[in-house]
Amino acid sequence: MSFLSLTVVSFSSYSPTYDMLYICKRCQPGCDVCEDDSPCLANYNWAFRISLLTISVICIFLTLLLSFYVYRYRKLKVINVASPIFLCITLLGCVIMYCEMAAIFPVLSMYSCIATKWTRHMGFCLTYSALLLKTWRVSLTYRVKSAHKLKLTDKQLLQWLFPILLVMAIYLGTWTISSPPEAVYIEDWDKLKFKQCDYNWWDHSLAIGEFLFLLWGIRVCYNVRNAESVFNEAKHISWAVHSITIVNIIMVMIHLVILPTAGPDIKYLFGFIRTQLSTTVTVILIFGPKFYRVIKGQGDVWDNRARARGVTASFSLNGVGPVYEEPQDLYQENEELKEEVQKLASQIEFMKIVHMEVNNRHLKPKHGGFFSQPTTNQSPVIKNIYMKFESTDSPGSRISPAAELVSEKV
Repeated sequence: MSFLSLTVVSFSSYSPTYDMLYICKRCQPGCDVCEDDSPCLANYNWAFRISLLTISVICIFLTLLLSFYVYRYRKLKVINVASPIFLCITLLGCVIMYCEMAAIFPVLSMYSCIATKWTRHMGFCLTYSALLLKTWRVSLTYRVKSAHKLKLTDKQLLQWLFPILLVMAIYLGTWTISSPPEAVYIEDWDKLKFKQCDYNWWDHSLAIGEFLFLLWGIRVCYNVRNAESVFNEAKHISWAVHSITIVNIIMVMIHLVILPTAGPDIKYLFGFIRTQLSTTVTVILIFGPKFYRVIKGQGDVWDNRARARGVTASFSLNGVGPVYEEPQDLYQENEELKEEVQKLASQIEFMKIVHMEVNNRHLKPKHGGFFSQPTTNQSPVIKNIYMKFESTDSPGSRISPAAELVSEKV
């Protein structure tokens, strides 16, 4: 009798010979079909992941501490000019983006994937919407061509920020309810399986929307490249926006093209690097120069370079520019402005009358009249113009007052 027939007979007759010939062992966890006890799931280096998570938690703590100091020094010029409420919103968005490292720390499940999407995209929306809206305010002020000064307050910018956050919340909420992201198995370069959040058209649509938002931000930053803002915050925001754009493009290339089959620990490292290069760099660029001035004791002193360049309140990020050290009464300042406007209007009217009389053969000035001799009540500018008219020998040698003023300025 052959060996195969002996096995069949032993198994069919429930003989103990089958148990003596074969020993069945369980497959390793995650294996659908196996031939031996080789592992099918990738191992997680928990010590390595805990170290990266610890650094992220420290960054969260430092960011919260930074928001406390922003509130504490909110009355200093270097903080007040940059809109403390928008600075706190920016830091809140950075904290949420740091929390993504906690969401992707364990073995992924549906709930951790949902937390990953919310922390990544809502944090991005909070951080860069707050920064770009401030830069957009500078862009509008810089591009205005009328004499009327355009001034957008923080309250008006918050009214623009709220719809942006609402759209993001509705999108993420609809995504979570209708088609929540699942954790699916993928294989690394050793053919070992591990879980990763799946990507579908919800991810692609949101990624395209964020990329277009960053392109709009780059355009806004390009428009204000020559605008001088107080403490150069517009330039720092521009660097942060360009940084997050470059980092996102590089990370997408790494995940999809360069290393699509990297292991779970390598992907966690990529997530940590992306968070640090985007969030931490943004915090350093935006808040580093401010607190450097605070530490040096110059947080309540206007930038001399901005004062020399003539930067006014219109080109600051919250509409506050270099002012007098002593705040003036608003009513008194308003009355003084009205008086100055009335003086300018009267001088312009006088210039119009003088310009009409000069070289006009139909009008003959009366001797002893207002235009015959300068009076003591006239301003020095008007006296100078009138004396130049009287000093000319012939009517043909006279020139217009506008030409006289231009010649004086030149």
